[in-house]
Amino acid sequence: MGGPGDPPTGTPEGGPVGGEDEYRSVVFDESFVRAARLQESSARERMTDHAPAVRRRPPLRRGLTRQALILVVLILVAFGTAIYMGVRHPYGTDEAQQPVEPLRMTVIPLSPQGTVPGAADAETLFAHSPAAQYEVGAEGIPLPAARSTAHFSDSQVVTALTTAKDYLVRSSLYPEVLDSSEVRPTRALLDPGQLDQFDQSVDHPTADGRHALTGWLVRFDPTRAELADPKIRVQGNLTAAETDPATLEVTADHTFVYALRPTGAPAGAQVSLFTVRRELTFRFDRDDLRLHQTQLVVSYVQAGPLSCAEDAADHLHPLLAGQTAKAGGPAGTDPFATDSATALCGTLAAAAEPKV
Repeated sequence: MGGPGDPPTGTPEGGPVGGEDEYRSVVFDESFVRAARLQESSARERMTDHAPAVRRRPPLRRGLTRQALILVVLILVAFGTAIYMGVRHPYGTDEAQQPVEPLRMTVIPLSPQGTVPGAADAETLFAHSPAAQYEVGAEGIPLPAARSTAHFSDSQVVTALTTAKDYLVRSSLYPEVLDSSEVRPTRALLDPGQLDQFDQSVDHPTADGRHALTGWLVRFDPTRAELADPKIRVQGNLTAAETDPATLEVTADHTFVYALRPTGAPAGAQVSLFTVRRELTFRFDRDDLRLHQTQLVVSYVQAGPLSCAEDAADHLHPLLAGQTAKAGGPAGTDPFATDSATALCGTLAAAAEPKV
């Protein structure tokens, strides 16, 4: 017997098993009907002359969904934030950036009172000089214990001290700087705001308190003197302090003693000592600390034995073993010209020279 819904005579031959409608799976829900582009005309409309059996429906107007609208807003907000952060300095601070102060420098030649002493080798001279107990090279520039300040961390203070030491090493100990063949190692550590002043000092060195190249670095007249011993003796100290919430300051006071001989002199030629004392003040803002660079704002240099009659703005012109200072000195000091600090000359004390 057939089921309750089957025809009395059973399922017709070729019909679906169990009486299922083969079109039952095709469902025309309301959304499907509304989305149809063709619509059959009503009976009343078909009675009208020339009325088509079907007509094309205008496309549905679809606005942005709420989710799409929220997504667009989020994209716009993110884009605006990116632009805003790009305009601002990514590492900016609340403090206004201070303008870079130009370097103020004083270079004082120290004239010997008599003949410059010499010896056959540098070790003998060092052993009989005040530099006998000095360290060699960068070992003579130790870093002090670093402590945080009110607005700078331990690591920032260490960075400032390390950068100042690097500047001293590059500007006082590098052979290529001392022999006047390079200035780039020193220049690379300067804040960009001081590069123009430095470059003017290189291209047009002048004893005006602003553009003496020897205020930035130590370099000898390559036609007159060269290193007789690469072991430069050094002694001094570094100190760091916070000057305001945006600035760290490092003060350096170091004495460098070089063994020199005449340029191109044969082995066994007399060697003499040359002393440079450099008192430097470095300044660091947060950009300088981040970029491992510095602002050199004060440079006070005493160097000898030198002749006061020679210009020390471009090179130091050492007096070597057996030589004496030339007569004369600076043409005169104008008390009304406040930038004439380099029109000064001192006397090299006898106690500062080796006893040989």
